[in-house]
Amino acid sequence: MTSKDFLSIRDFSPSEIQYLLILGRQVKADPTGFSASLRRETLAMIFEKPSLRTRVTFDVGIQQLGGFSLYLSPAEINLGKRESVYDVAKNLERMVQGIMIRTFDHDIVVQMARCASIPVINGLTNYSHPCQAMADFFTIWEAKGHLEGLKIAFIGDGNNVARSLMFAGAQLGTNVWLATPPGYELDAESVRWARERGAETGGTCTVTNDPEEAASDADVIYTDVWASMGQETEAEKRKHVFLPYQVDATLFRQAKRDAIFLHCLPAHRGDEVTNDVIDSPRSLVFQQAENRLHSQKAIMLELMKGEFIKLPGLVELRELVHA
Repeated sequence: MTSKDFLSIRDFSPSEIQYLLILGRQVKADPTGFSASLRRETLAMIFEKPSLRTRVTFDVGIQQLGGFSLYLSPAEINLGKRESVYDVAKNLERMVQGIMIRTFDHDIVVQMARCASIPVINGLTNYSHPCQAMADFFTIWEAKGHLEGLKIAFIGDGNNVARSLMFAGAQLGTNVWLATPPGYELDAESVRWARERGAETGGTCTVTNDPEEAASDADVIYTDVWASMGQETEAEKRKHVFLPYQVDATLFRQAKRDAIFLHCLPAHRGDEVTNDVIDSPRSLVFQQAENRLHSQKAIMLELMKGEFIKLPGLVELRELVHA
């Protein structure tokens, strides 16, 4: 890996992203084989936003690797107000071996990584959700057996989850379609980066305002809440704007017969997705949630172990991920 931190999917090379997927698969297949890998190591978990999956999977994950976790709530940290990001970073680097931070402003995570000599993992910011994207593509790989050339349709808001999904798709040679209402598209710079990286890997990025066009012949249909944390005051307005982008049975039928449904959760059932889709046999949302655990264990192993972990029988990465 070229970086000691995990802040955004775009910070890495395609082969490094592939490697983390392979390591995650190895961890899931042989959990006891890594049970002492981070023995006596401690992960500080800073939460400025509430969470179910992020807290449980990092907490359980570090313990399953032989280490410990320390939960730090907004009241205890209050970054930039009670104490500067610099001071928090300089304190923690002398006490723990890694930091996971879940906050609003992406610049806070960037500052933390710049100031701390220990690894910093982005557990979510308004800009990106890279750990989620790793779990997403791990799940797609498990379901489809390969990644290259798949059509992945994200239907809904151009948010942090959509951005990280697009970045990961570009790294892994998939065809990502983003269908959003007019005015809710991802920023042009992010789309430009994805298209440039996709030109190297065989992936594509298509932006549209037509959900049926995005869903047509898709291998994966993905959606997220219409109003993210911090956007609660916009919820009613967004519900009206996004209603034509609801993933219901009619829209889902536009995808391939063996298409799968994904959602990063929590889901607002009856808004962005209907019960008959999210509860269908083709919905892998809980497998996807579980894979947060395995993907994040791989990230912690790679960053906190301090050395490139050798996998048994490791062959050429592209062959493994795209076979």
